[in-house]
Amino acid sequence: MKTLLMLLGFLLLSNLQKYRVTETSQPQVPCFFIFGDSISDNGNNNDLVTMAKANYQPYGIDFPGGPTGRFTNGRNLVDIIAELLGFASYIPPFATARGEEILKGVNYASGAAGIREESGQEQGDRICMDRQLQNHQITVSNIIKLLGNNESSATAYLNKCIYSVAIGSNDYLNNYFLPQYYNTSSIYNEEQYAAVLAQQLYQQLLTLHKLGARKVALFGLGLLGYTPVELATCSTNGSSCVENIDNAVALFNDRLVSLVDDFNTNLPNATFIFINTTQISLNSSSAEVHPTEAAYVVYGERAYRVESPTDAYPFDIESLAQL
Repeated sequence: MKTLLMLLGFLLLSNLQKYRVTETSQPQVPCFFIFGDSISDNGNNNDLVTMAKANYQPYGIDFPGGPTGRFTNGRNLVDIIAELLGFASYIPPFATARGEEILKGVNYASGAAGIREESGQEQGDRICMDRQLQNHQITVSNIIKLLGNNESSATAYLNKCIYSVAIGSNDYLNNYFLPQYYNTSSIYNEEQYAAVLAQQLYQQLLTLHKLGARKVALFGLGLLGYTPVELATCSTNGSSCVENIDNAVALFNDRLVSLVDDFNTNLPNATFIFINTTQISLNSSSAEVHPTEAAYVVYGERAYRVESPTDAYPFDIESLAQL
């Protein structure tokens, strides 16, 4: 009996340790702002009229307290990164963030959201990248007030934060490669679409820079052709269909690297990095559209501290935080 109690105690402690946010005297950066889609969403879609929700089981079955709106069984990508950055609690969603808690950052990500406003509209409501930036403007205004209406102090504070941008999957899965709902594939070839998307994201990132962002982690898209929905869709066409999707995504990822070079050359006192999600996916054998927590741990740890030189460019999030 004593042995059984010791075993149960050990298992309980292990489970608590698994979900204990890393505690340090201070996080490596004062705040962490998050933009994106379902990879990063932690509850912003809960009260929207949309099919893109995750506030019910089996989502959250391994998260303390159950479903929260995260599109996974436990912690998501940005939860892992927040832990590694030393935050004592997870970054709150914009939908519920209030008062001084916004000083540690806000998560604006929304399931089904895209760079383009219309992407994901067949799912229902979602908060596209432009609207996420509008929400961030509200947050910035509130931070200025919290810091004594001193814009210079607020700007200096915001300059030190990390900004995560992981968006674009829905511009392919729920737009370009969904011709029954969207006409983009009849207007643009794959190269043109990648260029149009990258140009729109470029303008959005310039807006983010104007709002104080100086340390930005830009996540590339993963192997979208290997997601379960796309594999089912491609079942009659075989590997060529999957390859078409991933080749199109690769064109966009290449342009993201070019954006990073452009920003680092032309924006004063700003540093942008590119996280090579495709390369990490290849090495981790995980390409789900909504990965499990175990996969997110791999993604998050390698985005934070690279295992291979190809994981990030020009360097990782840990190095970005130290600037």
